[in-house]
Amino acid sequence: MPRITFRHNPARVLPLIAAGILLSLVALPLVAVALRGLPEFATAVAGAEVRSAVTLTAWTSAVALLIILLLGTPTAWLIARRRSRAWRFLDALIDLPIVLPPAVAGLGLLLAFGRNGLLAPLLQPLGIQLAFSTAAVVVAQVFVAAPLYVRAAVSGFRSVDRDLERVAMVEGAGPWQIFRFVTLPLALPSLAAGAVTAWARSLGEFGATIFFAGNLPGRTQTMALAIYSSFQSDLPAALALTLLLLLTSLAVLVSARRLRTPSDQ
Repeated sequence: MPRITFRHNPARVLPLIAAGILLSLVALPLVAVALRGLPEFATAVAGAEVRSAVTLTAWTSAVALLIILLLGTPTAWLIARRRSRAWRFLDALIDLPIVLPPAVAGLGLLLAFGRNGLLAPLLQPLGIQLAFSTAAVVVAQVFVAAPLYVRAAVSGFRSVDRDLERVAMVEGAGPWQIFRFVTLPLALPSLAAGAVTAWARSLGEFGATIFFAGNLPGRTQTMALAIYSSFQSDLPAALALTLLLLLTSLAVLVSARRLRTPSDQ
């Protein structure tokens, strides 16, 4: 039987070529950012505009994550436990922001919560002005990042063995005790991975924010918006912010993979 060599086997060569091209398309821009951004990184980060954008992004994303955890965790538990058609529709609806174009998301937020939006008759008597404010940044971050957490949390709650919950019920535990001491600890790795991913998504949010919150330095200008503004006027600052987001995203990916349960890996 003739020996089949790697050279004579296109089934092995073609996938390697395709993988090499795809990896190059992904890796080369990242390498270019690192090579251009590192030399002036320390100097650029010390600039007032960069520090302002980093500070604003850090605390707004933290607030957004807290809101996502408080609202997303019970929502994910309900979706995981309910099998009716209405809850399946809610499940699909929550995922919608993931696939929406950023411009559509931003315009939708503006039409809902803006000065002339659907909720304006309720918000204006209370003196609440969301659009083009720092609060609008948080709302936009929650809108785009919450589905990532809810999706991971639903998967985590569904992975919990219901027999363990039934045993706890037989032993006299109430619904809150079962959730706190059985369900939540078992689903926690998935919840933590989803929280980290959602936080990273809120850090890099751009499209919905610029439509709904604007690009006001010190007020609504996040890191992503500062990159956009600095691209033509202050390239070192734009590169520094880009590199900072790149390193943060890399750390988030590594953390999310470590937090996943073995069955997910």
